[in-house]
Amino acid sequence: MYESQTLNAFIFDHCNKSMDNAVSAERYPLWKRACPGLNDIGFIRLGMLRCISLVDSGRHFLQAAEEVHEEQCPLSTYFKSLKSPRRVRMLKAVEQQSDDIYSETLSSHGIDYLKSFPELNDYTVLAADGHFIDHACHTEKGRNGKVYAAGFIYTLNLRNGLLRPFSLITNGTRRHQEIPVLRDELKREKEQKTAPKSASTPMIKRSLIMLSGITK
Repeated sequence: MYESQTLNAFIFDHCNKSMDNAVSAERYPLWKRACPGLNDIGFIRLGMLRCISLVDSGRHFLQAAEEVHEEQCPLSTYFKSLKSPRRVRMLKAVEQQSDDIYSETLSSHGIDYLKSFPELNDYTVLAADGHFIDHACHTEKGRNGKVYAAGFIYTLNLRNGLLRPFSLITNGTRRHQEIPVLRDELKREKEQKTAPKSASTPMIKRSLIMLSGITK
């Protein structure tokens, strides 16, 4: 029987478990580092809080986080962490483990929306969609002096309903279409599948990806 806990405690426990699994999945993770100013779990929690907060900018978010949620983070520390390549690698590793945890939980409860189609058992069936948002106010301008909407491709796992980030389209510094990005990502995935597998390399099922309409 599960013990009742607050949503904040559940999120904190899940983040820590995902982090522990991510560290254990690699022999020497280069993204692992102690940051006294803003540790990685705190960075993840701030990111989730930013997504659900009704704020207009990063500065507005930090002000609201301190006044409403009692979350304090120095301005320079927060914005420098957003530009960190190491943090990006950390988030990718932790997100993979988070998805694995939820997938295992849903599977243990018998969640499989494609169970009526046994011919798809060997496939990971995904619906992909590009999504664009307004660029950040600090986005650097391109060579033509313009900035564009930032874009990302997300995938929806049609077997369990989990949504995941798939690939960056553009950070807003240049215009880019989602189809070439999707094609390149699928090519890289295919190369990873055909490459020799080591003992620490997870096996990847075949994927069936459907690209849906693009939203802006």
